[in-house]
Amino acid sequence: MPCGDYLSFQVLLDRQGFSPGEIDSRPGDNFTHALIALQQARQVPLTMQPDCDTWHALGGDSAGDLLTTYTIAPADVEGPFEERIPPNLVEQAKLPALGYRSPLERLAERFHASPALLQQLNRGVTLGAGHEIKVPAVTPFDPDAKPAAPAADAGDVAIQVSREESALRVTRADGSPLFFAPVTTGSQHDPLPPGNWTVVGVQWHPPFHYNPNLFWDAKPQDTKATIKPGPNNPVGVVWISLNLEHYGIHGTPEPGHVGHTESHGCVRLTNWDAARVASLVKRGTPVVFK
Repeated sequence: MPCGDYLSFQVLLDRQGFSPGEIDSRPGDNFTHALIALQQARQVPLTMQPDCDTWHALGGDSAGDLLTTYTIAPADVEGPFEERIPPNLVEQAKLPALGYRSPLERLAERFHASPALLQQLNRGVTLGAGHEIKVPAVTPFDPDAKPAAPAADAGDVAIQVSREESALRVTRADGSPLFFAPVTTGSQHDPLPPGNWTVVGVQWHPPFHYNPNLFWDAKPQDTKATIKPGPNNPVGVVWISLNLEHYGIHGTPEPGHVGHTESHGCVRLTNWDAARVASLVKRGTPVVFK
């Protein structure tokens, strides 16, 4: 690449509100969609490629360090961790919490990265308290820090979710982009319902109420169950409820799957992107599914 590399582009896109989803230093649909959104917003040639015009639009030459050093804190490695989370939701309901599986998963999510990238950047480094690791230089995600509500004078925003692009946009009142992120939106069995909806509330660290009657792929023996909160809860760390029964915008326990797999109808983002959206919306924010 004549200007930058995939990792640098992904970090810059993330920092400027055009999320590539999980930072993994690789090309892919989520990266390309974020790149296109940036090119459209900054009015640079729409090449759909990480070229020099886009690098300069991102301020790549003056952006400073795109990797930084992080000293692992005791809380990062002390747990408790849920080393094995069963795929069956009824079985998940038996766990005391849906926390992280490992220090690696916790640290990767903190810096918006894939576990594989974190391991690649820190070959031979033990993930222990006091040890230094290299991480993407992004705003760290703290699953325990509830996003602040929008300021009273922040201005109105709107959300648009596109099934075709597997993308969510938050725009200002004048239509200018405020935030972009990849999403998973429904499936053939549970398609995204097109229409105009409204945010009616935001719940941080929600439990998940599993009702097999609402899942086409539920097992015949499944019963209703309540799954405890946590970043590996089926809806992640935050639930943005809509005036559409059973539908919401939420996080995920599998950030690497966002934009690539199917959901049961709702709009799924990485936990850090879902938290960002939750910090921008309020009751009454309009939402368009298309």
